[in-house]
Amino acid sequence: MKRTRRWSNTAAGLTAGMLAGMMLFASTSLPAHAADMTTGSLPAGTTEASTPAKKDAAAVTKEFRIVTLGDSITVGYEPNAKGLPYGYVERLQEQGLLHGRTQVDNYGIAGLKSIGLKNFISAINEGKTLTSEAIQPSLPDPRAGQMGANIAAIRESVAAANLVAITIGGNDVSELLGTADKLSDAELEAKVKELLTTYTANVSEAISNIQAINPDAKIVIADQYQPMPEVAGKALYAKLMEASQGFTATIDGISAQFTAHGMDVKVAHVAKEFVGGEGTMTHMIKDRDFHPNQFGYEAIAKVFAETIWGDYTKLSTPAAGEPMNIIVSGKTLDTPYKPIIRSGKNFVAIQDIVNAVGATTVWDNKTSTATITYGDRKVAVKIGASAVQVNGASVTVDTPAFLNKVGKESKTYVPLAMVAEGLGFDVQYVAKLKTVFVNP
Repeated sequence: MKRTRRWSNTAAGLTAGMLAGMMLFASTSLPAHAADMTTGSLPAGTTEASTPAKKDAAAVTKEFRIVTLGDSITVGYEPNAKGLPYGYVERLQEQGLLHGRTQVDNYGIAGLKSIGLKNFISAINEGKTLTSEAIQPSLPDPRAGQMGANIAAIRESVAAANLVAITIGGNDVSELLGTADKLSDAELEAKVKELLTTYTANVSEAISNIQAINPDAKIVIADQYQPMPEVAGKALYAKLMEASQGFTATIDGISAQFTAHGMDVKVAHVAKEFVGGEGTMTHMIKDRDFHPNQFGYEAIAKVFAETIWGDYTKLSTPAAGEPMNIIVSGKTLDTPYKPIIRSGKNFVAIQDIVNAVGATTVWDNKTSTATITYGDRKVAVKIGASAVQVNGASVTVDTPAFLNKVGKESKTYVPLAMVAEGLGFDVQYVAKLKTVFVNP
């Protein structure tokens, strides 16, 4: 579909090719073996992520499950973007992994309005499949029909979630970007009131249905930022800012009503983060598109993370030629013994990973075997052997452990993923950050 360059542009400009390439039920990180196939080595360097998480992630053993619902901001859409999205949802999972095991199921639908969200969640609550048209007429997202057909699986996901995060409303009020300057103050006030009345009814019903599916889930819903920069006209900017403030007041009111009834519904106040930065945080100036750019998505993720966990850690991608990051229980593995790649597998000094996860190790000189113990799990790694012993069971490895000379010392290097998973740890690789997250 050819994009039109208009101030009133909406998510309808999404290309089928871009969306078709997205994973329907994708977790935003990759399994451990993906990290083993990387061409970069695992890191010793310190990044901003080395700041300890406020929550003791090492004590967390249960997976924190997040479901994200909403529009193209949940999808992570950007005009002219290539490859898979990297939006607020992907960043939200990274923040979760700093606190412990985290899984994200993203059910964002491009072009969705609050009426579509209401219809979609009503069907999830009732366990009834529905077509894309039944969710919302003329949705541009080719995956909408697939989601409507997989309601049973989505219902299970929502029912098991600890957190449901929502962005919705941009497509409800986007028409104001092209009409606000043509309306009198009274007409604009009436139009905004009409839009927000409909929005309130739809979102309130959607939240009620989520609560019916999962009364224990925390719900965090974003308000709506105003994307038009002031350079477009001070009078128009003032009108749109007033409408945005009305949107925030509306969603705050919805949250307050549910909170008054003992429900955990909070607002991620993202709108204020865009004030004065509309031109640098969205694609409005270059592409006449209201979606966030990478700066905008990071800002949204920061607000969500602070609303959920009370903090946000800025993560950095290693510079070209630098080894990958390994983050264990929220802390970056910082060691003078550089990780090494052999046959596409990432190897680390055994004592580094043992210390990082709080395990113990015993070395047997006679058999050249290191036995690592963590709780009731044991992994025995023999130098040069084609298999490791995991709780007594033999597991074949493509590349065996080896001794590596570091200065005057010889250090035993073991495959990170094999050892961590053998000890019962969760290992996730985030390609965008060249980072491996290891959590108990």
